[in-house]
Amino acid sequence: MMTEHEHCNCGHDHHHHEVGGTDKYQTAINQSNVTIDDAAVAAAVQEIIDKHAAENNTPQVQQFLLNCVDLTTLATDDSERSVAQFVQRVNDFDEKYPQYPNVAAICVYSNFAAVVRGTLEVSGVDVAVCSASFPASQAHLETKIAETALAIADGADEVDIVLNVGYFKDEAYEELCDEISEIKHVVGDRPLKVILETGLLKSAEAIRRASILSMYSGCDFIKTSTGKIYPGASLEAAYVMCQCIKEYYIKHGRKVGFKASGGIRTTEDAVKYYTIVKEVLGEEWLDNTHFRIGASSLANALFQSFSGRDDKPF
Repeated sequence: MMTEHEHCNCGHDHHHHEVGGTDKYQTAINQSNVTIDDAAVAAAVQEIIDKHAAENNTPQVQQFLLNCVDLTTLATDDSERSVAQFVQRVNDFDEKYPQYPNVAAICVYSNFAAVVRGTLEVSGVDVAVCSASFPASQAHLETKIAETALAIADGADEVDIVLNVGYFKDEAYEELCDEISEIKHVVGDRPLKVILETGLLKSAEAIRRASILSMYSGCDFIKTSTGKIYPGASLEAAYVMCQCIKEYYIKHGRKVGFKASGGIRTTEDAVKYYTIVKEVLGEEWLDNTHFRIGASSLANALFQSFSGRDDKPF
């Protein structure tokens, strides 16, 4: 835990008693020029998809997308055995299809980090965990920090957490940002992905605010959804988030990644998210250190699309 005079490692000062602390977050929000007109966002998305989605639906892009997948299992009945079997499929894929890229990461509940670490034999595939009282993010900060630290000790390479939507709703921005930056402090150099739960936030205005607050708190990725209670990813949310990432990069020179998750099951859907990222952020975001898709069944769909085979390796 940081004391109030320590600094997190994201380059921002996070004193609890900083005079006008909330003002700096409000200022960052007020200075944003990213559109918050929902109709304008929807029109821009439609235009991008109409113009470019078809040209991006190629075997090459499909293979790239498989290499951006965080292959995810987050079920109530996950067990050490079922998670080990899940990981084994990634090992088997590597052996059976060495000519194709593998997934980017395996994403599990934090208590299974050690199982993934112990079973995974493929280099280049990371161990990602959903931590900090996922998916509701309702717990004491000390609990969230302990959970995250334990997962890292167990071998997690990446950490996904949910924005404290309660703080967001109350406009308690200082508390919200402190929480993210304190978790980032524990995560260290590893990627921290903050889930905005865009299906709950709904409006472009709220999604813009949540994106800005998360990035200013030092996260490495902003992610759409948990895929649990609320609607999952939408292209409109992706568009707003990518615009925020672009604006933040222009202002601060730091490249924050984008992760789409929640309900993305078909190759066609995945290609649409790729298209938004490509058109808004450009080629330099088209690698799996800056672009991820959280999914389970999508991996098989992509494999079938580019290989022309019927198998379901994942």
